[in-house]
Amino acid sequence: MQRFLVRLVVNAVALWITTLIVAGVHVVPFEPGETLELVLTFLLVALIFGIVNSVIGNTIRVLAFPIYILTLGLIALVVNGLLLLLVGWISSLLGFGLVVDGFWWGVWGAVVLGFFSWVFGVVARPLSGREANKR
Repeated sequence: MQRFLVRLVVNAVALWITTLIVAGVHVVPFEPGETLELVLTFLLVALIFGIVNSVIGNTIRVLAFPIYILTLGLIALVVNGLLLLLVGWISSLLGFGLVVDGFWWGVWGAVVLGFFSWVFGVVARPLSGREANKR
């Protein structure tokens, strides 16, 4: 459970950094002006992103494995951009959440999100790994 929560916070922080860097990706909180609501919105969008990425993303990666090999993995940029657009669509059904202005903003946002998620994941790894169980 602790590993899941750390991963959720890592993704939420990476998503927040992505919205600061990429102009075409932003988050609409469910109540404007409040910090707590904004943080909860980022956590909810990170949860949706994690579910979509683990279920749909992994299915696509397994089924399209030959295409990944053929394109030397470059198709991953397109797939991740489409997954980010899907997260934006799902969160828009709730009336708040992630807004992606277009496909290329989604691709660029997915690249930035993936990079910062990896960096923060490396930093937070001791909190969610075996070291946390020894304490």
